[in-house]
Amino acid sequence: MKSLVLILFLVIFSHSFSQLKAYLDTKQFYDPQIGNYVEIYMQFVSSSIKYEAKTEGLQGKVAIRLTVSQKDSSYFSDVYILESPIMKDSIVEDFYDVVRFAIKPGKYDFKIELSDVINDKSKAINAESELIVKDLSKSISISDLEIAEFARKSDENNSFTKSGFYILPRLTNYYPSELSKIPVYFEVYNSNQLGDSIFILRQTLKNVETETELIDYEYYSKHLNSPVVPIIRGVDIANLPTGKYELTYTILDRSKIEHFSQIYTFERTNMLDLNLNVENLVLDPAFQNSITDDSLDYFLESLIPIAKQSEILNIISSLKTKNKEIARKHIQGFWVKTSPTNPYEAWISYKQQVLFVQKLYSNNFQDGYETDRGRVYLKYGAPTNVVQKETSPSEYPYEIWQYNKIERFSNKRFIFYNPDLVNNTYRLLHSDMLGEVKNQGWQGALSKRNTVNGSVDNPNMYNQDHFGGNSNDLFRQY
Repeated sequence: MKSLVLILFLVIFSHSFSQLKAYLDTKQFYDPQIGNYVEIYMQFVSSSIKYEAKTEGLQGKVAIRLTVSQKDSSYFSDVYILESPIMKDSIVEDFYDVVRFAIKPGKYDFKIELSDVINDKSKAINAESELIVKDLSKSISISDLEIAEFARKSDENNSFTKSGFYILPRLTNYYPSELSKIPVYFEVYNSNQLGDSIFILRQTLKNVETETELIDYEYYSKHLNSPVVPIIRGVDIANLPTGKYELTYTILDRSKIEHFSQIYTFERTNMLDLNLNVENLVLDPAFQNSITDDSLDYFLESLIPIAKQSEILNIISSLKTKNKEIARKHIQGFWVKTSPTNPYEAWISYKQQVLFVQKLYSNNFQDGYETDRGRVYLKYGAPTNVVQKETSPSEYPYEIWQYNKIERFSNKRFIFYNPDLVNNTYRLLHSDMLGEVKNQGWQGALSKRNTVNGSVDNPNMYNQDHFGGNSNDLFRQY
């Protein structure tokens, strides 16, 4: 199942209230009584909600519309108003909701629409993704790993409880230095098929960047076999250095034969570790001679397109200090960590690419690396093929970039367009690359000058065939 679908929207201020923002995640589980079921987790950013005064405090309301369909036929749908908990004045926290429903194995289209009921100036936001439900009923398997903000034993009966635990979901996989533990909940299914009385559960942690297993985090435990075995763990990450990691749980039999694994990928920032690295860094004169004082901030900020979330926060922190030595150490340290065998050569190569996108994609108010085309170029490299359409009878100017290979992915495409028709400000409209903007109604947006908006269920409903409008064919030709 596709996990951690992150709904991020630009902050659009209306008076003192911003556009609604939310995070969304989906997880799959199994119950012998009801079969496979899905849980949808929603977290609403408190600062993006408008609240109204109540006798006890403040309260917000969000209208939610969920649709799960298969081949244009609705499988599950729900429309309701979610009221936030009563908030005390000046103490407003994010609030959550969980929707749980049974579903048969298969491939589905999942769509959601959210709107702020009280803030009538806030526009509704929409998102959609593919939902793949696997059959967990027949063989030895593990549910999706549900990560918690916190978890505790509970005899309550509500949407936040499972197997005797109250679990508040965590919908981001970034762990700053303030967090020292990862609470994780999951379920093991059909271990009784092993033909033994027990199974073994192995926990491992791997540094993705160095491909090394961290022996201190390897852990084995024995469990009695059963159709469903709930597991809850707390992984101590207090001393885990900054980096990207894979937490893996594997089912083994008594002979140590592996039967099933489930993986959770996360990023960790340990500020003590980062500060120590900066303090001990010795500036390389050759490296530093390649950066003039007046370009320090420019080249430090140009690292953002290729930086991880944890690194971006530290880049921003270094920029705020206005300290030249810190900026120089940060740039050099970034490349020592990214390319330890040849940091100077890697930096010079990247610097040339930054200057290249500056020349090609910068505009009146953005440097090249800040633009969508510049970011994609720096992050993924030069595209294999480019289709440019600067003029079209009915479509905005657009470009289609196609990559034969991006990391482990093949044949990925990006379409950029310029709805302003000025300033070379091409924006990313749609991509089929994991983690990038997905807009199923991109064809309608591209030809918006002669297209009536479709519906949430079918954004391309009213698209018309028109002379010169061949963007769809060009996008799908590779």
